[in-house]
Amino acid sequence: QIRLLPRTPGEEPPGAEDSPAPRTALSARRFAVLLIFSLYSMVNAFQWIQYSIISNVFEGFYGVSSLHINWLSMVYMLAYVPLIFPATWLLDTKGLRLTALLGSGLNCLGAWVKCGSVQQHLFWVTMLGQALCSVAQVFILGLPSRIASVWFGPKEVSTACSTAVLGNQLGTAVGFLLPPVLVPNTVNNTDLLAYNISTMFYGTSAIATLLFILTIIGHASTVLLPPSVTESSRRGLCLEAVSQSQLQAAIISLEEAFKEKPRYPPSRAQAAIQDSPPTEYSYKNSIMNLFKNMPFVLLLITYGIMTGAFYSVSTLLNQMILTYYKGEEENAGRIGLTLVIAGMVGSILCGLWLDYTKTYKQTTLVVYILSFLGMVIFTFTLDLQHIIIVFVTGGVLGFFMTGYLPLGFEFAVEITYPESEGTSSGLLNAAAQIFGILFTLAQGKLTSDYDPWAGNIFLCAWMFVGIIFTALIKSDLRRHNINTGITNGDIKAVPVDSPTDEELKTVMMSKQSEPEI
Repeated sequence: QIRLLPRTPGEEPPGAEDSPAPRTALSARRFAVLLIFSLYSMVNAFQWIQYSIISNVFEGFYGVSSLHINWLSMVYMLAYVPLIFPATWLLDTKGLRLTALLGSGLNCLGAWVKCGSVQQHLFWVTMLGQALCSVAQVFILGLPSRIASVWFGPKEVSTACSTAVLGNQLGTAVGFLLPPVLVPNTVNNTDLLAYNISTMFYGTSAIATLLFILTIIGHASTVLLPPSVTESSRRGLCLEAVSQSQLQAAIISLEEAFKEKPRYPPSRAQAAIQDSPPTEYSYKNSIMNLFKNMPFVLLLITYGIMTGAFYSVSTLLNQMILTYYKGEEENAGRIGLTLVIAGMVGSILCGLWLDYTKTYKQTTLVVYILSFLGMVIFTFTLDLQHIIIVFVTGGVLGFFMTGYLPLGFEFAVEITYPESEGTSSGLLNAAAQIFGILFTLAQGKLTSDYDPWAGNIFLCAWMFVGIIFTALIKSDLRRHNINTGITNGDIKAVPVDSPTDEELKTVMMSKQSEPEI
């Protein structure tokens, strides 16, 4: 169950002979944790976009305006902003288990509430269900970097974060693809339309329920033998040395839920945090430290602009496409699918590139510039009356714009270490939701009053501002410094629910820029 990270004398940093390096190990269980999270994140993202991609259908069914349907998407953004602070506090103090169960459980509950809204006068019920799903999202979006840091080693942490983000993107892709197929535009036959909507809602609820059950089961599973068996075996002791009491204790531990972290930290950076006194941690001080960190504040703004633009384009894509291509609801969904699938490829490639090069700022800046160029090309080719061109330009835009999402998460963790990954990711997502609401309202107004070209130019202007701010970010790879053994500065602690039995050690760190690396 446990694979020790390879360690050779040549890997030891200078001066390591005087103090033993922290014990680190990789657990095979990390892949199950990542899979479970990705699946219920996928269903939550599907529920976010399932209305917007067929907005004209729901407008006709409920007899509401396009703004009402847009709010079914924007409620996700609106709910996130006030709830992010209690959610990140809960993650930091109570850990992954409770946060994961809340996210999956609320997502399931919201899906079932929407099943009771398939009548034309019950728009408020579908809004209530969507609001519950939006609250679930608060307990989901901040977890990718936390799961990656706590469970994965330094050579795979960026890829793990990208994979966790991938689940959310896959849900958006499915949300673009399936609703136009499951709920075709049959406004003239209200009974058939209600049946199709009901089929989509009940199918979503069944899958969400299954994933909630898997979350409970998966988060309650653990190995029968205690981790000390592995350690004893490593030292040459035989399996028979395990006492009956140890086996009983291990079986009883099955009743305990998902471990907040593996037995041994996967990297020196996590070892440094876990070995620090937890009494030093203050959530309020952590928030203040983040806002005093100017590189992080700049990243907060640039991430909010980029991701907010993505949210706005996703929400209004159906309206943009139907303006120039009448009756192309299904192709609008396929274009959205192309955008997100290309972005999923971009996310994985960016994660692999970061794990290989650790060039966080350079990669982030290049991807930002290419996203801006993709948006410009998409804007000026949208009305050429050749929908195949929109497929191509949408794919290019999605590859870079969606591929940027895990870059922002990982760059934030690097420049804010040792502050909690959940807190930094939560603030990034809060910025994205704020910009997403503002951009969606502004672009939607420009699109309805003028045309999609005006709304897209508005986004291009803001993305250009984001490029300038990204260039101003100072790169200080603190987590990478710890993992490579560079030491010279105090590490503060974050809450540790299962403190190690080793003596608390003071681990030091220093600043090292990307050019020096």
